[in-house]
Amino acid sequence: MTSPKFPVPDSPTSDAAPGPGTDTARDATPAPDVVAPAKKVGRYSMLPRIAGKSYIPLGLFARVPLAMLTIGVLTLVTAVSQSYAIGGFAAGAVGVGAAIGAPLIGYLADRLGQKHVLLVAAVLNAIAVGAVVVLVYATAEFTTAATAAVLGTTFLAGASSPQVGPLSRVRWMALIKKMPKEQQGPLVDTALSLEGTADEVTFVLGPALVGLLAFMVAPWLPLVLAAAMTLTLVTMFAVHPTQLAVTGRHSGIAGNAGYLPAESVNWFKVAVPVAGMVCMGAFFGSSQTALTAFTGVFGSVDQAGLMYAVMGASSAVTALSVAYWPVSFKHAWRWTLTAGLMAAGAVMFLLPDSLGTMIVVLLLVGLPVGPTMVAIFSVGSVIAPPQWMGTVMTALASGVVAGTALGSSIAGALAQSSGYQSAFVVPIAAAGSLFLLGLASAMVLRRQVTVR
Repeated sequence: MTSPKFPVPDSPTSDAAPGPGTDTARDATPAPDVVAPAKKVGRYSMLPRIAGKSYIPLGLFARVPLAMLTIGVLTLVTAVSQSYAIGGFAAGAVGVGAAIGAPLIGYLADRLGQKHVLLVAAVLNAIAVGAVVVLVYATAEFTTAATAAVLGTTFLAGASSPQVGPLSRVRWMALIKKMPKEQQGPLVDTALSLEGTADEVTFVLGPALVGLLAFMVAPWLPLVLAAAMTLTLVTMFAVHPTQLAVTGRHSGIAGNAGYLPAESVNWFKVAVPVAGMVCMGAFFGSSQTALTAFTGVFGSVDQAGLMYAVMGASSAVTALSVAYWPVSFKHAWRWTLTAGLMAAGAVMFLLPDSLGTMIVVLLLVGLPVGPTMVAIFSVGSVIAPPQWMGTVMTALASGVVAGTALGSSIAGALAQSSGYQSAFVVPIAAAGSLFLLGLASAMVLRRQVTVR
């Protein structure tokens, strides 16, 4: 049998799926290890056979700089300005910029192809992040004008952030579309689950790196490292051969991921999971900022990243467990249950009076967070037509970032005026809103099934 001609860097004759320019007649018989039934090979084992062995770790680490950016800016600006409010607003500016820039980057990638858009974004983002470090340390006094300049620069850093996560999901959809039809559904579920877990892992790695480097060296180092990782890893992701599967719309190639949709999307339905992601982001952003204020009282603000990573660790572990949940347990009800547990657990944020007890609380609160995120992405994938999957994934990712900005800003203002306990009210409210939106998603999906 002939092997597919879609190349990956692991070897000249890779086992990846064929790209959009492949001669269908010539490669009509794919390699047996590629199309072997999932029950023989295993769904997760199939993914590196489709995209190449290097793609999964590259897609994971290339998104770490974005996970470092918000809390890195929060830590740096708070440490230099000695103001939780300014630090929170700076982190919020990153989020607002990313929320605005992400859909634009996604649109341009659909139009022009991912490679060139990601390369330009990587360079611009590295420059913007470097400018943030220089400007913050060059600011002798954080006057209104100086603060505005810092916020403008952090906004640009967020707006230019390469959207590796959403664009990776688009690549998976395009690659899996080349597989036998009976395998496409299970493989899409597996790929989206893997992407959700990758997001959770970066939520652990990003804050942990920021906290460790800021505490052991200096607050500027995490952002400098993030800029260097963006230049190297995002560039590698941009030129990875999988980008050939998502040629831009201008190419005129049929069947690629940059197609014009044949079916319109009901944005009213999509608004429910997007709103859920906004609340999830608000939970993340407010928790980060409130923890920064908490560690400022009971330790050092440099420890906030490490503390936050504790919650991310337990969240990542439970996110992996979702693959073993019963199929009869529908996505919307998973969302409702886990968000309810989040809301109940978030109340415990008000109890600790030491770093040790806060670590225990963070471990417990993090348990339902990962499954909630996976459930929301799954609801989005059910609501969105296949032709709009990449767009909806980008919208969901933007919702997280926008919510992070909102949560950071509100919690930062409350921490500055009333203390860390008031700031922890924000993640409690965000988790409660997530629970209500979970109920709304159950109603939306029930009506969708009824109509079908």
